[in-house]
Amino acid sequence: MRIAHIITRMIVGGAQENTLLNCLDLVHDFGDEVVLVTGPSTGPEGALLEQGRAGGVQVYQIDALRREIHPRHDWTAYRQLRHFLQHFQPQVVHTHSAKGGFLGRLAAWRLGVPAVVHTVHGAPFHRYQHAITRKLFIHLERYAARHCHHLISVADAMTELMVDAAVAPKDKFTTIYSGMDVEPFQQCDRWRDEARRELGFREEHVVFGKVARLFRLKGHEYLIAAARDVVARYPHARFLLVGDGILRRQVERAIADAGLQPHFVLTGLVPPDRVPYFLSAMDVLVHTSLREGLARTIPQALISGRPVISFDIDGAREVVLNEQTGYLVPPCHTGELAAAMMRLAAAPEQRQQFGRQGARRFTDQFRHQKMSAEIRRLYQQILAQRR
Repeated sequence: MRIAHIITRMIVGGAQENTLLNCLDLVHDFGDEVVLVTGPSTGPEGALLEQGRAGGVQVYQIDALRREIHPRHDWTAYRQLRHFLQHFQPQVVHTHSAKGGFLGRLAAWRLGVPAVVHTVHGAPFHRYQHAITRKLFIHLERYAARHCHHLISVADAMTELMVDAAVAPKDKFTTIYSGMDVEPFQQCDRWRDEARRELGFREEHVVFGKVARLFRLKGHEYLIAAARDVVARYPHARFLLVGDGILRRQVERAIADAGLQPHFVLTGLVPPDRVPYFLSAMDVLVHTSLREGLARTIPQALISGRPVISFDIDGAREVVLNEQTGYLVPPCHTGELAAAMMRLAAAPEQRQQFGRQGARRFTDQFRHQKMSAEIRRLYQQILAQRR
C-alpha cells in the first residue's frame, strides 16, 4: 500500500510515538510505501525525529502546519497538503492530532483518497475549556468526521466521549490500543540499582514517579499537594518527575514553597528510549493528568511491574483496575490521592502483587506489532468496501 500519515508535529509525546511505530511497522513488516507528513516540531518537549528515529520512513515537512490556529498558515498548510497528496497518490491517508486531523481529512476527502482514517489520541474538546471554545471544537470535529471513512480510538472512553458529543455514530469507531516496544519495559529492573544510585535514592526510599510534560492539565500541582501529606506520614517517600515543559519553573517553585525539595527529583527532558531506565527507579507510578486518551506511561508502568495510582479519567480505568493493578481516585482529590499513595508506601507486597497482575494482563495487549496489524487490517477492510 501507499500510505500517508499526517500529524501536526513530531514532538516527544504519546501520539507521536504511536504514529512513528505504526509507520515503521508498515514499512518493515508489510513492505508498504509510507510517508509521514508533519509540521515543525517546536517546543520544549523535544523533537522525536531529530533523535534519528525515522528508521527508513520518508518524512515530508510542511512549515505552515502549526498547532496554533492561524488562518493564513492553516490555508497554506491545507494547499500544500493537497499538493503533496495529489503527487503521492496514496491509497490510505491516516491522520492524527487536531490540526493535522482536520486539514488532512479535508484534503484527502476532497481528492477522493480511497481510505481516510483518523485516530483519536485525545479529544480536542474538554470540560476545562471555555464553553464557546469547546462548542467550536466539537463542531469542527463533527465536520471533519464526515470527511473520513473511519475513526480509531486509543481507548473505549474516547469513543464514548466522541459519541456523546455527537461527533459520529458508534459504528464509525474502532478501539485499537496504542502500541509500544514492550521489551525494554519488561526488562527494566536490570537498571534499577544503577538508576536509583544516580538519582540519589536509597534502598529504604519508596519512590513515586510521574512521567509527563510539565504542561497545563498534566496535574503536577495535585501530586505536589498530596506529597506534603505523604511525607508527613512517611518521611522516606520520594518523588521522581520525568519530563520537561513550559511550566518547569512553576513546578519547581511549588515544590520549594511546600518545603519538599529534598524529596523531589526532576530529570528534565528525557528521550523515549530512556523512559524504561527512569521507570526502573520507581516503586509506583502516579498519573494525575486531568485529560488524556490513554496515557502510554500507564501501560508502560504496568508492563514494568509497577502499580499505578491514577485519576479516574478517560481511558485510565481500562488498565488501572481498582485494587487489582492499582488505585483509581477522583480527579483533583488530593486527599484521596495521598491516601492511596500512603497505602502503597506501607505495603511492599501489595505493590508487587498489583505490578505482577498488570504485567500479566497488559504486556501482549500493548505490543506495537499488534496495534499495527489491527490498523492495517482496518485499512484493508475499508479499501475492500470501497471497491
